Amino acid sequence: MTILNEPKSGPDRVHPYIPNSVPAVKAEMLRVAGARSIEEFFADIPADLRLSRPLDLPAPFRSERGLKRHVEGILARNIPAGDVLSFLGGGCYQHHVPAVCDEINGRSEFLTAYGGEPYDDAGRFQALFEYTSMMGELLEMDVVSVPTFDGHQASATAVRMAARHTKRDVVLVAGNALQDKWSVMTNYGRADLEFREVRFHPATGLVDIDHLRAMLDSQVACFYFDNPSCFGTLQAGEDIAKAVHAVGALLVVGTDPGCLGVISPPASYGADIVCGDIQTLGMHMNYGGGQGGFIATHDDEALVMQYPSRLFGIAPTRIPGEYGFGDVAFSRTSFDKRENGNEFVGTAAALWGITAGVYLALMGPSGMRELGVGIMQRNAYAKQRLASIPGVFIPHAGQSHFKEIVVTFDNCGKTVHEINRALRERGIFGGHDLSEAFPSLGQSALYSFTEAHTEADIECLVAALTEAVKR
Repeated sequence: MTILNEPKSGPDRVHPYIPNSVPAVKAEMLRVAGARSIEEFFADIPADLRLSRPLDLPAPFRSERGLKRHVEGILARNIPAGDVLSFLGGGCYQHHVPAVCDEINGRSEFLTAYGGEPYDDAGRFQALFEYTSMMGELLEMDVVSVPTFDGHQASATAVRMAARHTKRDVVLVAGNALQDKWSVMTNYGRADLEFREVRFHPATGLVDIDHLRAMLDSQVACFYFDNPSCFGTLQAGEDIAKAVHAVGALLVVGTDPGCLGVISPPASYGADIVCGDIQTLGMHMNYGGGQGGFIATHDDEALVMQYPSRLFGIAPTRIPGEYGFGDVAFSRTSFDKRENGNEFVGTAAALWGITAGVYLALMGPSGMRELGVGIMQRNAYAKQRLASIPGVFIPHAGQSHFKEIVVTFDNCGKTVHEINRALRERGIFGGHDLSEAFPSLGQSALYSFTEAHTEADIECLVAALTEAVKR
């Protein structure tokens, strides 16, 4: 849409996409507010907090066609992982997405379902209840939240839940957690939580339990670690849980639900809160945006009351054999208590919860086991083949892995950047560069292998890396 005869700039600029930009409307709003100008309206804001110059923005697009063309040009610069051979991971993964997942989440009753109540929500409450029920079975937990924004947000909320529950303010976090996750957690809790890092062994990729024990005291609210870790390593959790619980703290574990068909869930070794991302469960990579987080606990009322998000339950109606679905303990939320709620709760990734529910229902227990076994087999094969390349080193080769492994290029004198550039020339996306975030690992990259990869794909990678290290 183009606005004709509109001012090019200045206070009387009418913008088609900005509400209340018509001068007459702004004048009426100022009159009601009792201000003679916008400057007077904002006069109580200190001058050093106000921008005294125009924003440095590019010229606006004055037509929908022009804007669309511009955005499409930006998107065209992206190379989708599906168009090349990709081994990127680090939090967003290339998995097979069954066609039924896209079919169901594209239906209007789900795609457009945002808010509302059970009587006008076209099945969203029931769909999310079914999703949380299946997640609870997979996790061996009783209570599962509706999806948060992503897995990092779930981790940040989980440690805040632990802090409220224990009334303590120190959070220990494993040093082998993704740096992006560290950033979200510390940013979210910076006002009233203190975060301390627990070392990991560079040679094994596992948490240093002795260092953890030395850091545990009566001020610690919880210890957070990922299992599998961001390096793909798997760690026995029983000793960690015993040490954490001995000082009255909670154990919070981040996990990949895709591994739980073959690996015992964190609840089995004493996790109090489990969280993670559901992108594994039927979601495309979507430019890194197909994410949704989950939080799960046992049915401990004191802990359940620390959930900030909505929880959906089932109850019988007046009609025998008929059930309804609705909120559980709604008074916990900011919807009820507003600024006095546990945390502010806004838009959630509900559509991805429905998608994950479709995926879990389709796969069933045997399907999830097949998924996990297939990924571990590919991972073990890739680890063996990559280790055979002269100059390539697998630092955690003696550990069990799921989905990801660390590959080091120090022995061949190459940087990860050089290796990845050589791979791109052959139409391959190499591993996620770890050299800056984890300098103790040297020039290392994180390679991801999922059910989407074949033996031929792995052999293609081995051949390309063999050439790259010789350059």
